[in-house]
Amino acid sequence: MADEPKKLDRRDVLKGLSTLPALGLFGYAWQKQRAYQQARAAEAAAPAHAPADLQVINIALLGAGAQGQVLTDSMLRIPGLRFRAVCDIWTEYNQKRVVNSLKKFKHAPNAYDDYREMLDKEKELDAVIVATPDFWHAQHAVDCLKAGKHVYCEKEMSNTLEGARRMVAAQRESGKLLQIGHQRRSNPRYLHCYNKLLQEAHLLGRIVTVYGQWNRGVTPDLGAPDRYVIPQARLTQYGFKDMHQFRNWRWYKGKGGGPIVDLGSHQIDIYSWYLGANPSHVMASGGNLYYDPKTHEWYDTVMAVYDYDTPLGPAKAYYSTQTTNGSQGYFENFMGDQGTLLISESEVNYAGQLYRDPNAPAWDEWVQKGYVTAPKEQETKAKNDSGAIADVRESVAPDQHTVPVTLRDPYHQPHLQNFFDAIRGKATLNCPAEEAFQTAVAVLKVNEAIEAKMPLAFKPEEFKV
Repeated sequence: MADEPKKLDRRDVLKGLSTLPALGLFGYAWQKQRAYQQARAAEAAAPAHAPADLQVINIALLGAGAQGQVLTDSMLRIPGLRFRAVCDIWTEYNQKRVVNSLKKFKHAPNAYDDYREMLDKEKELDAVIVATPDFWHAQHAVDCLKAGKHVYCEKEMSNTLEGARRMVAAQRESGKLLQIGHQRRSNPRYLHCYNKLLQEAHLLGRIVTVYGQWNRGVTPDLGAPDRYVIPQARLTQYGFKDMHQFRNWRWYKGKGGGPIVDLGSHQIDIYSWYLGANPSHVMASGGNLYYDPKTHEWYDTVMAVYDYDTPLGPAKAYYSTQTTNGSQGYFENFMGDQGTLLISESEVNYAGQLYRDPNAPAWDEWVQKGYVTAPKEQETKAKNDSGAIADVRESVAPDQHTVPVTLRDPYHQPHLQNFFDAIRGKATLNCPAEEAFQTAVAVLKVNEAIEAKMPLAFKPEEFKV
Protein backbone atom coordinates (compact mmCIF):
# COMPACT_ATOMS: atom_id res chain seq x y z
CA MET A 1 0.00 0.00 0.00
CA ALA A 2 1.28 3.49 -0.82
CA ASP A 3 2.49 5.77 1.94
CA GLU A 4 -0.20 8.12 3.16
CA PRO A 5 0.12 11.91 2.92
CA LYS A 6 1.12 13.54 6.17
CA LYS A 7 -1.21 15.75 8.14
CA LEU A 8 -1.55 19.25 6.71
CA ASP A 9 0.72 21.71 8.44
CA ARG A 10 0.53 25.51 8.23
CA ARG A 11 4.29 25.99 8.03
CA ASP A 12 4.60 23.40 5.25
CA VAL A 13 1.98 25.20 3.20
CA LEU A 14 3.71 28.54 3.51
CA LYS A 15 7.13 27.03 2.97
CA GLY A 16 5.99 25.14 -0.13
CA LEU A 17 4.48 28.20 -1.73
CA SER A 18 7.60 30.24 -1.05
CA THR A 19 9.39 28.19 -3.72
CA LEU A 20 7.02 29.25 -6.48
CA PRO A 21 7.79 31.87 -9.15
CA ALA A 22 5.87 35.12 -8.91
CA LEU A 23 3.78 36.67 -11.69
CA GLY A 24 4.51 40.29 -10.90
CA LEU A 25 2.49 42.20 -8.32
CA PHE A 26 -0.77 40.41 -9.17
CA GLY A 27 0.88 37.02 -8.96
CA TYR A 28 2.53 37.88 -5.65
CA ALA A 29 -0.78 38.94 -4.14
CA TRP A 30 -2.45 35.83 -5.50
CA GLN A 31 0.26 33.65 -3.95
CA LYS A 32 -0.13 35.31 -0.57
CA GLN A 33 -3.88 34.86 -0.70
CA ARG A 34 -3.48 31.20 -1.71
CA ALA A 35 -0.92 30.64 1.04
CA TYR A 36 -3.32 32.10 3.58
CA GLN A 37 -6.22 29.98 2.32
CA GLN A 38 -4.16 26.81 2.39
CA ALA A 39 -2.80 27.58 5.82
CA ARG A 40 -6.33 28.09 7.15
CA ALA A 41 -7.31 24.81 5.53
CA ALA A 42 -4.32 23.14 7.15
CA GLU A 43 -5.38 24.34 10.58
CA ALA A 44 -8.98 23.18 10.12
CA ALA A 45 -8.42 19.92 8.29
CA ALA A 46 -8.81 16.50 9.84
CA PRO A 47 -5.72 14.28 9.70
CA ALA A 48 -5.08 13.19 6.13
CA HIS A 49 -3.95 9.73 7.28
CA ALA A 50 -6.40 7.15 5.99
CA PRO A 51 -7.69 4.30 8.15
CA ALA A 52 -5.90 1.04 7.49
CA ASP A 53 -8.92 -0.46 5.74
CA LEU A 54 -9.55 2.55 3.47
CA GLN A 55 -8.74 1.93 -0.19
CA VAL A 56 -6.05 4.32 -1.41
CA ILE A 57 -7.03 5.98 -4.69
CA ASN A 58 -4.24 7.01 -7.07
CA ILE A 59 -5.12 10.22 -8.87
CA ALA A 60 -3.77 12.60 -11.47
CA LEU A 61 -4.54 16.28 -11.90
CA LEU A 62 -4.99 17.26 -15.55
CA GLY A 63 -5.00 21.05 -15.69
CA ALA A 64 -3.14 22.83 -12.89
CA GLY A 65 -4.47 26.35 -13.33
CA ALA A 66 -6.56 28.32 -10.86
CA GLN A 67 -9.45 25.83 -10.81
CA GLY A 68 -7.09 22.88 -10.64
CA GLN A 69 -5.48 24.45 -7.59
CA VAL A 70 -8.88 24.96 -5.95
CA LEU A 71 -9.69 21.28 -6.43
CA THR A 72 -6.26 20.27 -5.16
CA ASP A 73 -6.77 22.31 -1.99
CA SER A 74 -9.97 20.37 -1.35
CA MET A 75 -8.47 16.98 -2.17
CA LEU A 76 -5.60 17.53 0.27
CA ARG A 77 -8.25 17.44 3.00
CA ILE A 78 -9.71 14.09 1.89
CA PRO A 79 -8.11 10.94 3.37
CA GLY A 80 -6.91 8.08 1.20
CA LEU A 81 -5.78 9.95 -1.91
CA ARG A 82 -2.36 9.68 -3.53
CA PHE A 83 -1.34 12.20 -6.21
CA ARG A 84 0.63 10.28 -8.82
CA ALA A 85 0.83 12.85 -11.61
CA VAL A 86 0.24 16.50 -12.51
CA CYS A 87 -0.19 17.50 -16.14
CA ASP A 88 -0.23 21.05 -17.48
CA ILE A 89 1.20 22.65 -20.61
CA TRP A 90 2.43 25.70 -18.64
CA THR A 91 5.35 23.76 -17.24
CA GLU A 92 7.26 26.71 -15.78
CA TYR A 93 4.41 28.01 -13.68
CA ASN A 94 1.15 26.04 -13.24
CA GLN A 95 2.79 22.65 -13.32
CA LYS A 96 5.74 23.59 -11.12
CA ARG A 97 3.55 25.43 -8.60
CA VAL A 98 1.26 22.45 -7.94
CA VAL A 99 4.02 19.83 -7.98
CA ASN A 100 6.08 21.81 -5.45
CA SER A 101 3.07 22.28 -3.23
CA LEU A 102 2.13 18.59 -3.31
CA LYS A 103 5.67 17.52 -2.44
CA LYS A 104 5.37 19.42 0.82
CA PHE A 105 2.53 17.07 1.74
CA LYS A 106 4.62 13.97 0.98
CA HIS A 107 3.12 13.31 -2.42
CA ALA A 108 5.60 12.58 -5.19
CA PRO A 109 3.73 13.32 -8.42
CA ASN A 110 5.38 12.98 -11.80
CA ALA A 111 5.07 16.04 -14.05
CA TYR A 112 3.81 15.99 -17.65
CA ASP A 113 2.84 18.47 -20.33
CA ASP A 114 1.29 15.80 -22.61
CA TYR A 115 -1.65 13.96 -21.04
CA ARG A 116 -1.32 11.08 -23.50
CA GLU A 117 2.18 10.39 -22.20
CA MET A 118 0.80 10.53 -18.67
CA LEU A 119 -1.92 7.98 -19.45
CA ASP A 120 0.62 5.74 -21.17
CA LYS A 121 3.16 5.76 -18.33
CA GLU A 122 1.03 6.03 -15.17
CA LYS A 123 -0.36 2.50 -15.05
CA GLU A 124 -1.45 2.69 -11.40
CA LEU A 125 -3.85 5.60 -11.86
CA ASP A 126 -7.40 5.03 -10.66
CA ALA A 127 -8.85 8.44 -11.50
CA VAL A 128 -8.10 11.68 -13.32
CA ILE A 129 -9.32 15.12 -12.21
CA VAL A 130 -9.88 17.22 -15.36
CA ALA A 131 -9.63 21.00 -14.81
CA THR A 132 -8.51 22.13 -18.27
CA PRO A 133 -10.25 24.79 -20.41
CA ASP A 134 -13.77 23.85 -21.47
CA PHE A 135 -12.92 23.14 -25.09
CA TRP A 136 -10.54 20.38 -24.00
CA HIS A 137 -12.93 18.69 -21.57
CA ALA A 138 -14.47 16.28 -24.05
CA GLN A 139 -11.22 14.96 -25.51
CA HIS A 140 -9.50 14.72 -22.17
CA ALA A 141 -12.42 12.98 -20.47
CA VAL A 142 -13.01 10.57 -23.37
CA ASP A 143 -9.35 9.55 -23.58
CA CYS A 144 -9.09 9.08 -19.81
CA LEU A 145 -12.25 6.96 -19.74
CA LYS A 146 -11.02 4.85 -22.64
CA ALA A 147 -7.76 4.35 -20.73
CA GLY A 148 -9.78 2.78 -17.93
CA LYS A 149 -9.72 5.72 -15.50
CA HIS A 150 -12.59 7.21 -13.51
CA VAL A 151 -13.00 10.90 -14.31
CA TYR A 152 -14.05 13.97 -12.34
CA CYS A 153 -14.47 16.77 -14.89
CA GLU A 154 -15.07 20.40 -14.07
CA LYS A 155 -18.16 22.03 -15.48
CA GLU A 156 -19.14 22.98 -18.12
CA MET A 157 -18.77 19.35 -19.20
CA SER A 158 -18.07 20.66 -22.71
CA ASN A 159 -18.41 23.89 -24.65
CA THR A 160 -20.34 21.97 -27.35
CA LEU A 161 -23.19 19.48 -27.13
CA GLU A 162 -21.38 17.20 -29.56
CA GLY A 163 -18.48 17.03 -27.11
CA ALA A 164 -20.83 16.40 -24.18
CA ARG A 165 -22.48 13.53 -26.08
CA ARG A 166 -19.09 11.97 -26.72
CA MET A 167 -18.36 12.09 -23.02
CA VAL A 168 -21.60 10.32 -22.11
CA ALA A 169 -20.98 7.68 -24.78
CA ALA A 170 -17.41 7.07 -23.57
CA GLN A 171 -18.61 6.70 -20.00
CA ARG A 172 -21.20 4.13 -20.99
CA GLU A 173 -18.74 2.18 -23.13
CA SER A 174 -15.99 2.17 -20.51
CA GLY A 175 -18.20 1.47 -17.50
CA LYS A 176 -16.10 3.95 -15.50
CA LEU A 177 -17.48 6.79 -13.40
CA LEU A 178 -17.81 10.31 -14.79
CA GLN A 179 -18.75 13.04 -12.31
CA ILE A 180 -19.24 16.62 -13.54
CA GLY A 181 -18.30 19.46 -11.20
CA HIS A 182 -21.70 20.98 -10.43
CA GLN A 183 -20.71 20.95 -6.78
CA ARG A 184 -23.99 22.29 -5.39
CA ARG A 185 -25.39 18.80 -6.03
CA SER A 186 -23.29 17.55 -3.09
CA ASN A 187 -23.57 20.62 -0.87
CA PRO A 188 -25.27 19.51 2.38
CA ARG A 189 -27.42 22.66 2.48
CA TYR A 190 -28.74 22.13 -1.04
CA LEU A 191 -29.31 18.43 -0.36
CA HIS A 192 -31.19 19.26 2.84
CA CYS A 193 -33.41 21.75 1.05
CA TYR A 194 -34.15 19.36 -1.79
CA ASN A 195 -34.69 16.18 0.23
CA LYS A 196 -36.29 17.57 3.39
CA LEU A 197 -37.93 20.88 2.52
CA LEU A 198 -39.10 20.29 -1.05
CA GLN A 199 -39.57 16.54 -1.44
CA GLU A 200 -40.74 15.61 2.08
CA ALA A 201 -42.26 18.70 3.65
CA HIS A 202 -43.34 20.52 0.45
CA LEU A 203 -42.81 23.77 2.35
CA LEU A 204 -42.91 26.02 -0.71
CA GLY A 205 -46.07 24.47 -2.12
CA ARG A 206 -46.19 24.89 -5.88
CA ILE A 207 -43.11 26.75 -7.14
CA VAL A 208 -44.22 29.24 -9.78
CA THR A 209 -41.29 31.63 -10.16
CA VAL A 210 -37.51 31.37 -9.74
CA TYR A 211 -34.91 34.09 -9.80
CA GLY A 212 -31.14 33.81 -9.61
CA GLN A 213 -28.09 35.92 -10.27
CA TRP A 214 -24.31 35.94 -10.14
CA ASN A 215 -22.71 39.37 -10.00
CA ARG A 216 -18.96 39.58 -10.49
CA GLY A 217 -16.85 42.72 -10.33
CA VAL A 218 -14.52 44.04 -13.01
CA THR A 219 -11.26 42.10 -13.17
CA PRO A 220 -8.18 42.85 -15.29
CA ASP A 221 -7.09 40.44 -17.98
CA LEU A 222 -4.59 37.89 -16.76
CA GLY A 223 -1.03 38.24 -17.97
CA ALA A 224 2.36 36.60 -17.53
CA PRO A 225 5.98 37.82 -17.46
CA ASP A 226 8.00 37.21 -20.61
CA ARG A 227 10.21 34.67 -18.88
CA TYR A 228 7.21 32.40 -18.28
CA VAL A 229 5.67 32.64 -21.75
CA ILE A 230 4.81 29.27 -23.25
CA PRO A 231 6.59 28.62 -26.57
CA GLN A 232 4.34 29.50 -29.50
CA ALA A 233 4.61 26.03 -31.00
CA ARG A 234 3.17 24.50 -27.83
CA LEU A 235 0.42 27.11 -27.63
CA THR A 236 -0.57 26.37 -31.22
CA GLN A 237 -0.46 22.63 -30.59
CA TYR A 238 -3.02 22.99 -27.82
CA GLY A 239 -5.34 25.40 -29.63
CA PHE A 240 -4.28 28.83 -28.36
CA LYS A 241 -3.49 31.78 -30.61
CA ASP A 242 -1.19 33.46 -28.10
CA MET A 243 -0.43 33.79 -24.41
CA HIS A 244 -3.25 36.28 -23.86
CA GLN A 245 -5.78 33.82 -25.21
CA PHE A 246 -4.29 31.04 -23.11
CA ARG A 247 -4.57 33.10 -19.93
CA ASN A 248 -8.04 34.50 -20.73
CA TRP A 249 -9.60 31.63 -22.67
CA ARG A 250 -12.98 31.97 -20.94
CA TRP A 251 -13.71 35.11 -22.95
CA TYR A 252 -13.06 33.56 -26.37
CA LYS A 253 -15.67 31.84 -28.50
CA GLY A 254 -14.66 28.31 -29.29
CA LYS A 255 -12.74 28.07 -26.00
CA GLY A 256 -15.32 28.78 -23.30
CA GLY A 257 -18.95 29.88 -23.17
CA GLY A 258 -18.74 33.23 -21.44
CA PRO A 259 -20.20 34.16 -18.03
CA ILE A 260 -23.50 32.37 -18.66
CA VAL A 261 -21.48 29.13 -18.77
CA ASP A 262 -18.76 29.98 -16.24
CA LEU A 263 -21.20 31.26 -13.62
CA GLY A 264 -24.75 30.61 -14.73
CA SER A 265 -24.47 26.88 -15.34
CA HIS A 266 -24.04 26.23 -11.60
CA GLN A 267 -27.36 27.89 -10.81
CA ILE A 268 -29.35 26.90 -13.88
CA ASP A 269 -28.42 23.33 -12.96
CA ILE A 270 -30.18 23.90 -9.62
CA TYR A 271 -33.27 25.29 -11.35
CA SER A 272 -33.91 22.04 -13.21
CA TRP A 273 -32.98 19.89 -10.18
CA TYR A 274 -35.33 21.64 -7.76
CA LEU A 275 -38.16 22.07 -10.28
CA GLY A 276 -37.95 18.43 -11.37
CA ALA A 277 -38.06 19.36 -15.05
CA ASN A 278 -35.97 20.59 -17.95
CA PRO A 279 -36.92 23.91 -19.56
CA SER A 280 -39.29 24.04 -22.50
CA HIS A 281 -38.34 27.50 -23.84
CA VAL A 282 -35.73 30.21 -23.30
CA MET A 283 -35.41 33.82 -24.35
CA ALA A 284 -32.30 35.87 -23.65
CA SER A 285 -30.54 39.17 -24.16
CA GLY A 286 -26.86 39.88 -23.78
CA GLY A 287 -24.05 42.08 -24.96
CA ASN A 288 -20.59 43.55 -24.44
CA LEU A 289 -21.63 46.51 -22.33
CA TYR A 290 -18.25 47.07 -20.75
CA TYR A 291 -15.40 44.99 -22.18
CA ASP A 292 -13.84 45.36 -25.61
CA PRO A 293 -15.34 42.65 -27.87
CA LYS A 294 -11.96 42.29 -29.60
CA THR A 295 -10.51 40.69 -26.49
CA HIS A 296 -13.75 39.63 -24.78
CA GLU A 297 -15.73 37.91 -27.48
CA TRP A 298 -18.41 36.60 -25.14
CA TYR A 299 -21.07 38.84 -23.59
CA ASP A 300 -20.23 40.41 -20.25
CA THR A 301 -23.92 40.81 -19.38
CA VAL A 302 -26.66 38.23 -19.92
CA MET A 303 -30.32 38.04 -18.89
CA ALA A 304 -32.41 34.96 -19.62
CA VAL A 305 -35.96 33.77 -18.96
CA TYR A 306 -36.83 30.06 -18.98
CA ASP A 307 -40.22 28.37 -19.18
CA TYR A 308 -40.68 25.07 -17.34
CA ASP A 309 -43.50 22.55 -17.42
CA THR A 310 -43.06 21.09 -13.94
CA PRO A 311 -44.96 18.13 -12.46
CA LEU A 312 -47.06 20.68 -10.50
CA GLY A 313 -47.67 23.09 -13.37
CA PRO A 314 -45.95 25.80 -15.42
CA ALA A 315 -43.18 27.94 -13.94
CA LYS A 316 -40.90 30.73 -15.11
CA ALA A 317 -37.30 31.22 -14.08
CA TYR A 318 -35.24 34.36 -14.57
CA TYR A 319 -31.47 34.40 -14.50
CA SER A 320 -28.97 37.23 -14.87
CA THR A 321 -25.22 37.49 -14.76
CA GLN A 322 -23.03 40.55 -15.16
CA THR A 323 -19.33 41.09 -14.69
CA THR A 324 -19.06 44.80 -13.96
CA ASN A 325 -20.21 44.96 -10.33
CA GLY A 326 -19.85 42.33 -7.64
CA SER A 327 -22.36 43.65 -5.12
CA GLN A 328 -25.20 41.37 -3.93
CA GLY A 329 -23.19 38.32 -4.97
CA TYR A 330 -24.96 35.17 -6.10
CA PHE A 331 -28.06 33.29 -5.01
CA GLU A 332 -31.13 31.36 -6.15
CA ASN A 333 -34.65 32.35 -5.06
CA PHE A 334 -37.52 29.82 -5.34
CA MET A 335 -40.99 31.28 -4.78
CA GLY A 336 -44.00 29.05 -4.22
CA ASP A 337 -47.60 29.66 -3.21
CA GLN A 338 -46.78 28.66 0.39
CA GLY A 339 -43.25 29.88 0.91
CA THR A 340 -39.97 31.23 -0.44
CA LEU A 341 -36.47 29.76 -0.32
CA LEU A 342 -33.49 32.07 -0.75
CA ILE A 343 -30.35 29.95 -0.97
CA SER A 344 -26.70 30.37 -1.90
CA GLU A 345 -23.49 28.39 -1.89
CA SER A 346 -21.90 31.31 -0.06
CA GLU A 347 -21.79 31.25 3.73
CA VAL A 348 -21.69 35.05 3.84
CA ASN A 349 -24.98 36.12 2.25
CA TYR A 350 -28.26 34.32 1.53
CA ALA A 351 -26.91 31.10 3.04
CA GLY A 352 -30.40 29.71 3.50
CA GLN A 353 -33.44 31.79 4.34
CA LEU A 354 -37.07 30.64 4.30
CA TYR A 355 -40.23 32.71 4.41
CA ARG A 356 -43.60 31.11 5.15
CA ASP A 357 -46.55 32.72 3.43
CA PRO A 358 -49.05 33.93 6.08
CA ASN A 359 -51.80 31.87 4.43
CA ALA A 360 -49.76 28.65 4.40
CA PRO A 361 -50.16 25.85 6.97
CA ALA A 362 -48.02 26.20 10.07
CA TRP A 363 -44.47 24.86 9.92
CA ASP A 364 -44.41 23.79 13.57
CA GLU A 365 -43.88 20.11 12.67
CA TRP A 366 -40.84 20.92 10.56
CA VAL A 367 -39.40 23.21 13.22
CA GLN A 368 -39.75 20.41 15.77
CA LYS A 369 -38.00 17.99 13.39
CA GLY A 370 -35.13 20.42 12.97
CA TYR A 371 -35.70 20.94 9.25
CA VAL A 372 -35.96 24.71 9.73
CA THR A 373 -35.27 27.03 12.64
CA ALA A 374 -38.00 28.63 14.71
CA PRO A 375 -39.37 31.75 13.02
CA LYS A 376 -37.99 35.20 13.39
CA GLU A 377 -41.23 37.14 13.24
CA GLN A 378 -41.24 40.17 10.98
CA GLU A 379 -42.59 43.38 12.43
CA THR A 380 -45.39 45.12 10.53
CA LYS A 381 -45.29 48.91 10.78
CA ALA A 382 -48.70 50.43 11.32
CA LYS A 383 -47.47 53.85 10.24
CA ASN A 384 -45.08 55.03 7.61
CA ASP A 385 -42.29 57.52 8.20
CA SER A 386 -44.66 60.49 7.88
CA GLY A 387 -46.97 59.10 10.52
CA ALA A 388 -49.71 58.11 8.10
CA ILE A 389 -51.52 54.80 8.56
CA ALA A 390 -50.14 52.06 6.29
CA ASP A 391 -52.24 50.93 3.36
CA VAL A 392 -54.42 48.06 4.59
CA ARG A 393 -53.88 46.30 1.25
CA GLU A 394 -50.22 45.71 2.05
CA SER A 395 -49.29 42.04 2.49
CA VAL A 396 -48.51 40.84 5.99
CA ALA A 397 -44.77 40.25 6.36
CA PRO A 398 -44.04 36.50 6.38
CA ASP A 399 -42.23 34.68 9.17
CA GLN A 400 -38.53 34.26 8.47
CA HIS A 401 -36.83 30.92 9.11
CA THR A 402 -33.30 29.69 8.48
CA VAL A 403 -31.97 26.47 6.95
CA PRO A 404 -30.02 24.88 9.85
CA VAL A 405 -27.21 23.48 7.68
CA THR A 406 -23.76 25.04 7.34
CA LEU A 407 -20.86 23.87 5.14
CA ARG A 408 -17.55 24.55 6.84
CA ASP A 409 -15.43 22.70 4.29
CA PRO A 410 -14.33 24.16 0.94
CA TYR A 411 -17.25 24.26 -1.50
CA HIS A 412 -15.85 21.55 -3.78
CA GLN A 413 -14.87 19.08 -1.08
CA PRO A 414 -18.24 17.28 -0.63
CA HIS A 415 -18.59 16.77 -4.39
CA LEU A 416 -15.09 15.36 -4.70
CA GLN A 417 -15.71 13.21 -1.63
CA ASN A 418 -18.86 11.86 -3.30
CA PHE A 419 -16.80 10.96 -6.39
CA PHE A 420 -14.17 9.08 -4.38
CA ASP A 421 -16.83 7.38 -2.25
CA ALA A 422 -18.48 6.19 -5.48
CA ILE A 423 -15.17 4.76 -6.69
CA ARG A 424 -14.97 2.80 -3.42
CA GLY A 425 -18.53 1.56 -3.95
CA LYS A 426 -19.89 3.48 -0.95
CA ALA A 427 -22.03 6.02 -2.82
CA THR A 428 -23.66 6.87 -6.13
CA LEU A 429 -22.64 9.94 -8.10
CA ASN A 430 -24.55 13.12 -7.32
CA CYS A 431 -23.95 14.56 -10.79
CA PRO A 432 -23.43 11.77 -13.34
CA ALA A 433 -22.80 12.52 -17.00
CA GLU A 434 -26.41 12.11 -18.17
CA GLU A 435 -27.72 14.72 -15.74
CA ALA A 436 -24.89 17.14 -16.46
CA PHE A 437 -25.61 16.76 -20.16
CA GLN A 438 -29.15 18.04 -19.60
CA THR A 439 -27.75 21.10 -17.84
CA ALA A 440 -25.36 21.71 -20.74
CA VAL A 441 -28.31 21.66 -23.14
CA ALA A 442 -30.19 24.22 -21.05
CA VAL A 443 -27.20 26.54 -20.57
CA LEU A 444 -25.65 26.51 -24.05
CA LYS A 445 -29.02 27.37 -25.61
CA VAL A 446 -28.87 30.79 -23.91
CA ASN A 447 -26.07 32.00 -26.18
CA GLU A 448 -28.05 30.69 -29.16
CA ALA A 449 -31.12 32.63 -28.03
CA ILE A 450 -29.12 35.84 -27.74
CA GLU A 451 -27.90 35.44 -31.33
CA ALA A 452 -31.38 34.51 -32.58
CA LYS A 453 -33.01 37.49 -30.80
CA MET A 454 -36.13 35.43 -30.25
CA PRO A 455 -37.42 32.73 -27.89
CA LEU A 456 -36.15 29.25 -28.65
CA ALA A 457 -37.94 25.98 -27.87
CA PHE A 458 -36.34 22.87 -26.44
CA LYS A 459 -37.37 19.56 -27.92
CA PRO A 460 -37.60 16.72 -25.36
CA GLU A 461 -35.19 14.63 -27.42
CA GLU A 462 -32.50 17.32 -27.06
CA PHE A 463 -32.01 16.29 -23.43
CA LYS A 464 -31.47 12.63 -24.28
CA VAL A 465 -28.21 10.95 -25.30
